[in-house]
Amino acid sequence: MNVLVAGGTGFVGAHLIRELRRNGHTVVILSHHRSRGPEQGIVVVRGDVTDPVSVGAAAWGCDAAINLVGIIREFPAKGVTFQQLHVQATRNMVDAAKEAGIRRYLQMSALGTRKDAISNYHRTKYAAEGYVRASGLDWTIFRPSLIFGPNDAFVNMLADQVRKFPVVPVIGDGSYRMQPIHADDVARCFVQALGMPQTVGQTYDLCGPDRLTYLQMLAVVGKVLGKSSVTTIKSPLGLIKSVLPFLQKIPAFPLTTDQLQMLVEESICDGAWRRTFPFEPIRFEEGIREYLKG
Repeated sequence: MNVLVAGGTGFVGAHLIRELRRNGHTVVILSHHRSRGPEQGIVVVRGDVTDPVSVGAAAWGCDAAINLVGIIREFPAKGVTFQQLHVQATRNMVDAAKEAGIRRYLQMSALGTRKDAISNYHRTKYAAEGYVRASGLDWTIFRPSLIFGPNDAFVNMLADQVRKFPVVPVIGDGSYRMQPIHADDVARCFVQALGMPQTVGQTYDLCGPDRLTYLQMLAVVGKVLGKSSVTTIKSPLGLIKSVLPFLQKIPAFPLTTDQLQMLVEESICDGAWRRTFPFEPIRFEEGIREYLKG
């Protein structure tokens, strides 16, 4: 297949493109810049997912479309908003696919996405899903938990804290849970779904085999880095919630109210996706050891 990928230059995109090529697909990447040199089986089209014209031009001649575009934080002054990058970008991708005669469409969403979500991140992801479901295309939606792998943001941030600080800060009691899933496993699900008619019209929550609290994740990161234990200091959740609306206005501050809400809500699932995609997912400790051991 010729597969159009929006978000192909990002963290998950690199894993997806490698898996698509490994399975013999030609990849058309929609990118702000022609940063990649010539590569067999990869076509880079300069464009922007927020620009319907460039998305439409990239879609012609493709057999399937995959939308990975998403942001975890807004910068309204730069036009970087959830509404623009989650909702409008999805509309542009879906409309371009329909105009180009593409039937197969895969969408990256997020675990916890729902209509009545507190976080605007999840609400806009849900609105994007609604547009996909109403499109009439042969769609599949994936909702991954925390995605880890080389060059991820979250696990590398934890590792940086464990390396640099004798005491690592923890928000609240650290008992909130996650089921991180490796980016390679997310990519495998996307690519396998392209050839699986039974996945059309389905939404899959994706999570890894290890259900860990925040404190347990820190302990595993510390173990991989050669530490017998990680000393933590807990910050009262109520205090963090009260000051965060002011601190998040500083662009360099690493946490927003939306991110805090999603953290304490937890990100876990029942693993039912493995009945459709019957491969053994990568364990958390095994996966992070590959890129943190250095």
